[in-house]
Amino acid sequence: MSLEALVPSAIDGLMLGFVYGLAAMGLTLIFGVMKVINLSHGPVIALGMFVVYTLFTGPLGVNPYLGIAAALVIGLVFGVVEYLIAVDRVINAPELTTLLATFSVNLMIIGVATSTFTTTPRAVDVSLGSVTAGNITVLGTHAVAVAVAIVVAILLYALLFRTRIGKSIRAVANNRAAAELMGIDSRRMLALSFGIGTSLAMVSGALLSTLFPFNPLSGAGYEVKSFVIVVLGGLGNPTGALLGGIVIGLLEGVTTVFIPVSWVPVLEYVIFIAILLLRPSGLLGSRA
Repeated sequence: MSLEALVPSAIDGLMLGFVYGLAAMGLTLIFGVMKVINLSHGPVIALGMFVVYTLFTGPLGVNPYLGIAAALVIGLVFGVVEYLIAVDRVINAPELTTLLATFSVNLMIIGVATSTFTTTPRAVDVSLGSVTAGNITVLGTHAVAVAVAIVVAILLYALLFRTRIGKSIRAVANNRAAAELMGIDSRRMLALSFGIGTSLAMVSGALLSTLFPFNPLSGAGYEVKSFVIVVLGGLGNPTGALLGGIVIGLLEGVTTVFIPVSWVPVLEYVIFIAILLLRPSGLLGSRA
């Protein structure tokens, strides 16, 4: 296979990997803070897509990138409400209970979304031009998606490591009982963490809506991809999730040059199983 086909595909995959990583950061943040596997992650990604679509096609015709900002706020509020209603009461129950609680939210979101929008594919018609250098063409929408993903990741890092709220969240994640003895409201920090994780997922969906067609079921594929990325980067490690997303995106870009696109998920599952068997702690985790 010629280098002329490989390089552009690898660059596209690498850029998409930043958005994948952003989605996975939301999933791994929730797990890292409260050890909850959020099975509503995929439908929330799809919700982010429809937030942008609804605002863009509505009477006001809101610019899709302003819609991304709206998705961030809506995701934060939605995540806090979801935590308080579905997760808070079972947070100390066996892990299967929280799994079923978030799965119930998963089904409710899909049911309401399919009833409202049906499964007809939708798209956000936005174009920002492109930049061409030789045989490499970078679409403006891809470049902006990468920039937004990087900015959001930096803001998350700043929140967690440079603010009092972030220190409180990390304290609750490390030792909830000790954090409460120090006067930290652990329930509030858990709700906020769930809200932030949900917001990241919704923003990633909003970005994906500017790149690909979608429907209410589109989040399922990105949810599975997020789980692969989280395991690859290390459970509970947002930096690892971003790195894992870049790796998976690059892998997708390269492998589609050599194999049919339909085989890419199979390869990702193989990587998922291999990581679980060979290095369960992930790329940035410590060896057992």
